[in-house]
Amino acid sequence: MQVTSLLTLEEDAKKDAACADCGHDHGGLDHSHTNTKLSTTLVGLIFVLNSFAVDWLFDRGTTVAAFSAMIGAVILGTPIMVVAFKDLRKGLLSINELVALGVLACAVSGNYGMKGEGSSLAGGFQTAGIVAFFMLLGEIIETRTAAGARASIQSLIKLTPTKARRLSGGNEVEVAVSELKVGDIIRIRPGDNIAADGQIVSGQGSINQANITGESLPVDKGVGEAVFAGTINMNGLLEVKVSKAGEDTTLGRVRDLILAAEKTKLPFMRIIDQYMGYYTPLVLIIAALVWGFTQDLNRVITILIVACPCAFILATPTAMVAALSAAARLGILVKNIADLEAAARITAFVFDKTGTLTTGRLAVSRLNPLDGIAPAELLRCAASAEQFSNHPTARSITALAQQAGVPLAQVSDFKETAGRGVSALIDGQRILVGRATFLKDQGVLGDLFESVDLDETAGYSLLFVARDGHCIGWVGLQDQTRPEAAEALEQLRASGIRRITMVSGDRRPVAERVAQEIGVTEVVAECLPQDKVEYVRQTKAKGHRVAVIGDGVNDAPALASGDISIAMGAAGSEVAINSATIALMNNDLRRLPFLIRLSRMARTVINQNFLFGGVFIIGGMAAASFGYLNPIVAAILHNVGSLFVVFNSARLVRQGEELEPFVQGDDAANPSTGTPAPQAA
Repeated sequence: MQVTSLLTLEEDAKKDAACADCGHDHGGLDHSHTNTKLSTTLVGLIFVLNSFAVDWLFDRGTTVAAFSAMIGAVILGTPIMVVAFKDLRKGLLSINELVALGVLACAVSGNYGMKGEGSSLAGGFQTAGIVAFFMLLGEIIETRTAAGARASIQSLIKLTPTKARRLSGGNEVEVAVSELKVGDIIRIRPGDNIAADGQIVSGQGSINQANITGESLPVDKGVGEAVFAGTINMNGLLEVKVSKAGEDTTLGRVRDLILAAEKTKLPFMRIIDQYMGYYTPLVLIIAALVWGFTQDLNRVITILIVACPCAFILATPTAMVAALSAAARLGILVKNIADLEAAARITAFVFDKTGTLTTGRLAVSRLNPLDGIAPAELLRCAASAEQFSNHPTARSITALAQQAGVPLAQVSDFKETAGRGVSALIDGQRILVGRATFLKDQGVLGDLFESVDLDETAGYSLLFVARDGHCIGWVGLQDQTRPEAAEALEQLRASGIRRITMVSGDRRPVAERVAQEIGVTEVVAECLPQDKVEYVRQTKAKGHRVAVIGDGVNDAPALASGDISIAMGAAGSEVAINSATIALMNNDLRRLPFLIRLSRMARTVINQNFLFGGVFIIGGMAAASFGYLNPIVAAILHNVGSLFVVFNSARLVRQGEELEPFVQGDDAANPSTGTPAPQAA
């Protein structure tokens, strides 16, 4: 029957909304169209089966049997004939005409009577009906199976609620999501789907972001943190200031990426489309030669049916749709399926450091109390003084105190000197937290660096804590490597990646420390953006196919220079989702070796499908030419071949299920912030 690329269903729907005979679902995943066609197909089958029953039970029932078979053949064959007629009106000669000719020849030949004299007419219609039934049934099954493969992708499109609770003048008003504008304040109740991207201005809650980032565990969020449309507020009452609405939201961009990817084709698929117009005339010539040598219409009809290359055409699109579905489920968005296929051939990875191999946020790594001060007391003083600061180091210290269960004290007379430190009164004592120069300017005496055994040039940031003019300790912070980075890089090496390089604009001691922690042997430090681009070009000149991984902002030139480019954390970066060919909706580096495995398995599945489809067509036409097949068996085998390809491709949908869900900063110390347990000296 009509074989339409599963990757262009959306486009086909726009071109021909009526399309009453295509059998595909053009309403998202609404199966009403397919259900209607299935009902019609079953009605036609009943008439054909009734003709067999009448023919077998009543010796003189051949006329009734022929009439019943004719009705069934007309019901089942009409959709096939209409499709073929439409193709001819457009000047196309496609595989639809092969099936139509086969069904029509069965109906008019009358050479396949099932019983006795006078039953030839019934037999012709019976065979035509059975052949048409199996062709239609195969198409319906293929359509439903393909729709199942696309279900996890299409579900993203329907996540945004249609209504939102907007606050206006202190009152809550329910409005359509389409009416939301940037700057609106919306209220999110427990269990609600978030209607737009925004920032929490009041309340705190646990947000299920699995639909956007692939994280299956909820993430705790509070005031100042970003939330995304389509995610679910598990608990807590939130008020969110809208930053993006409608198609501009992260979910809207995800939808656009998915639909764009589904409409793209591999180069090999375009070649098939280009030469498919020559296939039908070639089959007709072969059928004519068989007729000329054998004068057997049965063989000609069988050739027309078995030559329908459904399995061959479905080989690539079904595999790529299944692979896209598996990738999207884990938060991997592919803009063009050619990039997914290209991932299988990657031999070198070039990583940015900050925000890619590291978290990009300072975290407390050392607490060093002095003069008999307990570590908990040092942390209490520092975190209490820093609690009203929005500086990243302040947030790291207060997060550690929250994790350790250290209560914060009430503060007064809070003052912050931008970029230097803070001052506050706690229990009547003046607490200072900041750089050494800040404390010196505030009159703190002594050599603050005397007890320091960390090298700031290696990427450490030091904050000193003083109470009433005396230093009571210091806190060491550093940009932490991602906890899964070493595991992910080892998996890349195990998959055959020959070269892994970290390219950073940071100082060499910092880059080398990070490289040592995660097991990278090749480091290029102190690079400007143009230096990163030049390094990628040099690597490609050595024969490598290069994947560039970065945060999508300062790495945009390097991302554009790779064979494929992968942006990290695309859920929070406008540039990331637009600059790279592949976007990770979360920061789990273990998605990268999975992407390589998925791409290679997809290529293997496609090769298997092509091999099977080619052998099936060539073998089937040979068997039909020598009279070993009849039209009914050919129709059944045609469906078996198509279903083999569909189900073989469907194996890709479940890839990645063994990959454990990863939440940013998921470690024993702090599952919500990624702050590691500091060392206390």
